[in-house]
Amino acid sequence: MSLSSSVPARTLITIAGTEVSVPDPNRLVHLQFRRFAGCPVCSLHLRSFVLRHHEITAAGIHEVVVFHSSATELRAQTAAVPLDLIADPARALYREFGVESSPRALLDPRGWPAIIRSVANEIRAVRRHEKPPTPAHADGGRLGLPADFLIAPDGTVLAAKRGVHLDDQWSVDELLAHAARTTGVTR
Repeated sequence: MSLSSSVPARTLITIAGTEVSVPDPNRLVHLQFRRFAGCPVCSLHLRSFVLRHHEITAAGIHEVVVFHSSATELRAQTAAVPLDLIADPARALYREFGVESSPRALLDPRGWPAIIRSVANEIRAVRRHEKPPTPAHADGGRLGLPADFLIAPDGTVLAAKRGVHLDDQWSVDELLAHAARTTGVTR
């Protein structure tokens, strides 16, 4: 999917068993593609979205997060994440949206600071029994790249980013800025 492309209407099933419409007829959708369930960098990144979820929803944005893991593994690793999480172990959505998997996910030095921060955070969380350890063998591998798409209610892709390393994704501030530019609403 590229800018101004149109996303065909579909219903996705979250790991909680609820239905999510993409596009959403009433609000923008931030469709995030993350790596595997339990990915330390993804967990740290999603935490920033959870902490600011009220700002995101106030801006009229619905968060939908896709992982290339099974629903079982995703539920085990993300029990405390109150976002709509989608399991895509066959990577059908990844292929449709052109989201890649590459060794550069881990090898690009620009991602290394995030690896250090997130692994340290992960170790603390596991020691405090706040989350299970990262799985030794990740569903779908560890080489996925992140991607972000902001989708209008009519299905138009308003903004997109395909990451070139594992920490190359929109921050909450970047997401809110994209939404403000496309809707004219400022926070």
